[in-house]
This record gives sequence, structure tokens and C-alpha cells, in this order.
Amino acid sequence: MALSDEQKKEIARKAAAARWADKPSRATHKGNFIAEFGIDVECYVLDDAKKTGVISQRGMGRAIGLSAGGSRLPNFLATKAISSIVGAELAEKLSNPLKFQWETPGHEQPPGIIHGFDVTLLIDLCRAITQARHEGKLGARYDKIVKQAHIIESASAKSGIQNLVYALAGYSPTTQEVISAFKMFVLEEAKKYEKEFPQELYEQWHRLYQIPVPMRGKPWNFKHLTVKHIYYPLAKSSGRILQLMRALKAKGGDKNKKLFQFLSELGARALRMQLGRVLEMAESSDNSMAYERRIAERFGGQQELDLLLPPVP
Repeated sequence: MALSDEQKKEIARKAAAARWADKPSRATHKGNFIAEFGIDVECYVLDDAKKTGVISQRGMGRAIGLSAGGSRLPNFLATKAISSIVGAELAEKLSNPLKFQWETPGHEQPPGIIHGFDVTLLIDLCRAITQARHEGKLGARYDKIVKQAHIIESASAKSGIQNLVYALAGYSPTTQEVISAFKMFVLEEAKKYEKEFPQELYEQWHRLYQIPVPMRGKPWNFKHLTVKHIYYPLAKSSGRILQLMRALKAKGGDKNKKLFQFLSELGARALRMQLGRVLEMAESSDNSMAYERRIAERFGGQQELDLLLPPVP
């Protein structure tokens, strides 16, 4: 039986569609989160109609705090807690990464095939993670992942609504403006999870200096201990970081903010390291003299404290 012209056209159309379905999309642009956010997450823009933004499979794992990146992602998704939350549609998408081509500029080698995900799936996954924690399905071993998921989810929502206003108002931000705004949102969310000065350090200071625990607030002595043992050593005894933060605080005009809140991202990391060192010295000292001796030895002869300690009741 001979086929009609219409039937021949339909068969040809389906064959062409099948060939295109098997052909991977091509990425036209490539970037990485590492310079701006410190995590090695590769991102791409595809040449499809939606100009889909994607991140690599390894990047998806690293974005939520999995140390081994993409190799651990399937195992994490298969855990009972997550698999019960993500739902069939999201699970299907996460189990079938996109395949696309990326041709390294300046190289004559054929384009490589990369596995990745539509970046919006990262937000969906983060929502599933925070929901699983809310329902008590993710224990303490997942604290790092839950924290990372909440930061990404909240920062992305804020960034998204801001970009919607930009679009409606006809404003087209530059690349750097978009990056800077999202970094601000990320840092803002991260601060909610950072308790910079650990309670354990205050407890050790109470013990070492035999300072009674007040009914409210912190003893006045702690201000001097903080300056001499935390901020001054950070600036190698010169107090430059302390002076800088005070200047920033005065410039900002918000007198209610704590000094450590004016530290830069790098400064905050240095502060946490300093707090860890001082806490270790405090915990391993039997008395205030031993503790201050360790401080002096470690930080190059800090000034001895001249504190008038209250009498022990």
C-alpha cells in the first residue's frame, strides 16, 4: 500500500524530531561560582529556546555541601528522608541529568558531553531538604547540608523577586551588579547561622578568672578580654582591625550593631579561627595565669591584662 504525501511528511517529521531529541543541547556560555562564592560549581547557559541555566552534576552536590560533589549526590538522594520528600517528578528529573555539549574555546578537540541539571532544580532540592529537617527526618549529621540548603533557598528567593522588579521597571543590571546582589543575600542568610562568639569561651573565662555569672548580660571584664585576646591578636597587637571596625561602625551609623558584624567575609573567617585558638587555650589551662601565658606565647607577647577582678563571693 503506497503512502500518501501527508503520511510521508509525518514520518519524516517524526524521524527528524527523534534525531534532534538524541542530539545534546549546546552550551554557549560557561562560568563558575568559585571566584565569587568559594565553591567549585560550574554553570552554563544552553542554546535552547529557554536559554536554560544549568549547573554540573558535581556542582549540584557541592552546592548543597557534599564534599565529594556529584559522586555522592545519588546516594544522598536515595536516603529514606530525602526520597520521601522530593516527590516523583523531582526524583525523576534528578535521576536523569541533562546531557549537553561544551566546546572549550581555543581547542580543536570535539565538544565534550557534560551531565548537569536545570539550576532551578537546585532550589527545589533545597526546599525538600529544609522540609525534611522541619519534619524531623534529617538528624544532626546533616546540619551542614541543611544550613547550606536554607541559605541557597532564601538568597535565591530574594534575588529572584528583586530581578522581577528590575524586569518590570525596565532596568537591566550589569553582570557584576547581579553577582554582588546575590552575594549580599547569601551573606545575609549565612549570618543567621553563625554564632560568632561561642558560649563555651565565656564559660571558660568565668572559670579561669573566677568571675560570678550575672543574672543578665555579660560581666564588664569580658569586654577587656575580648579586645586583648581576640581583636588585638588579629591585628598583631596593633589593634588595626579593632580600629577599622570602629571606623566602619561610626561610618555606618548603626550604633546597635556588634563590632564583629562589621568584619568583611575574610575578616569573619579570621575571627572564627582566632576564637577557636583562644577557646582551645582556655579549655587546656588550669588557671588564669596559665591561660595568659599561653596567650602571650602564641600571639607574640600580648600586653598583660590589668583587670580589677571583682571579689569571689
